Amino acid sequence: MSRAALVVIDVQKSFRQRPIWAYGSNPDIVGQVDRLVDAARGRSDLVVWVLHAEPGTGGVFDPALGHVRPIDGLAPGEGEPTLVKTSHNAFTTTNLQQLLTLAGVRDVTVCGIRTEQCVETTTRVGADLGYRMTFVTDATMTFPIPHRDLPETAGLAEVLADPRTLSNEEIVRRTEYALAGRFATVRTVDEVTGAIPARPRS
Repeated sequence: MSRAALVVIDVQKSFRQRPIWAYGSNPDIVGQVDRLVDAARGRSDLVVWVLHAEPGTGGVFDPALGHVRPIDGLAPGEGEPTLVKTSHNAFTTTNLQQLLTLAGVRDVTVCGIRTEQCVETTTRVGADLGYRMTFVTDATMTFPIPHRDLPETAGLAEVLADPRTLSNEEIVRRTEYALAGRFATVRTVDEVTGAIPARPRS
C-alpha cells in the first residue's frame, strides 16, 4: 500500500520579518499547519518541511540572516526531512520527488505560505508528476498583491490603498478555482484531520 505525505511549504520566519505580515490572510497559519502535522504523524504519513532561501541577497530569505527556519511553534520531528528550495515550487530545486518515490508516496497534501505562488505551483507540478494532490486551503496564507503598474518603490500603505490591489480573499478564491478538480482536491483542515467528513474527491 502506498504511503501519503504532507509537504509544509515556506512556513518560515522570513515572512514574519516583513511589514505586510500583519495583513496576511490567515493569522492562525501556525495552528492550522500544526493540526495537519499532528494528524499526518498519527497516520504515520511522511512529513516533509520545505524552506525558501535566496542566498547572497541580503534579504529576509538570505540564510545568513537566520530567518530561513520554521516559524516558532512548528518544528520537524525526528526523521522528517527539511529541504531548502530556491524556486517557487518545492520540486524543481530539491530532491522532493526522489524522497517521495523512495517512500512509495502517491498521495501528497500541501499547505504553507503563499497560497497562489509556492503552494499552488508545487500542487501543479506534483499533479504533472502523477501525484494525487490535496490542497488544504485554510492551511495556506497569502498577502495582497499590488497591481503590475504600481511602481516597485510604492510603500505598503500605497499598495493597500490602491483599488487595483488583489485582496487576500480574491487570491484564495482564484487559486481554489484554478486547482479544484484539475490539479488537486481542495480540502479544509477539518476535512483532512477528520474533524468533519470529507467531501467526495473530485
